[in-house]
Amino acid sequence: MEDTQLKRIIETLLFITDHPLPPERLAQVCEVKDETRVAAAIEALRGDYVREGRALRVMEVAGGFQLGTDPDLGFWVRKLYHSRMTVRLSTAALETLTIIAYKQPITRAEIEAVRGVEVIGPLETLIERKLVTVVGRKETVGRPLLYGTTDEFLRQFGLASLDALPRLESIVPEPKEVPAGADEQPPLPLEGDFPLPVLERPVETDEGAEFDSPAPAAPAGDALPAAPETGAAEPVTTAAETEVPAAETEDGGPKTGA
Repeated sequence: MEDTQLKRIIETLLFITDHPLPPERLAQVCEVKDETRVAAAIEALRGDYVREGRALRVMEVAGGFQLGTDPDLGFWVRKLYHSRMTVRLSTAALETLTIIAYKQPITRAEIEAVRGVEVIGPLETLIERKLVTVVGRKETVGRPLLYGTTDEFLRQFGLASLDALPRLESIVPEPKEVPAGADEQPPLPLEGDFPLPVLERPVETDEGAEFDSPAPAAPAGDALPAAPETGAAEPVTTAAETEVPAAETEDGGPKTGA
């Protein structure tokens, strides 16, 4: 079989298939033992589409090759099919899918340990969409199921393999630089140096304060301010002035009982 004929056959197979075809499968269908000829025909076909500015491209996805539209024309395809071209996933499902993609194979308990919440619902959604599947069991107590991504996941995201996933370093922001000494705590005060709380004086009313508090000392050399005079107000007496003094004898001594 000539190379030109081989290229035409491969173009037909890539156009008609509904899933990516690996080179070994193309070689088997084309009855070509030398897979390097198949790989060379694929590259030549890919170059023809790019050089001629065609609307189609030879796409390498999910470990194989398939014809697809030029990504620059994707707007018009979405305009024709609207929501049928969009795979809608909740935030929980996207987070779960990301963890599986980067940590696979992984158990459900390990996924929940990363997310901090249960993932039964999102996991069922991903399996239903054929983006995630069971890939085995973990050799540990209980032998829990292990989950991993599928070829459909690679095809939906346009990835040739898992190695084409963006590196975490490129999508996780680098930690901000902390100035020197920012983590240092101020020294604790030594014994006896703790600041005392400032107590506010209670508001005195005519009924008296609810607890005793020392009166402020008058400044040296200053007289106490005189109380405002009112028409009917009587002078305020202190507790000491209200005590009844003991009776005295005529000679000035204290009076004793008979």
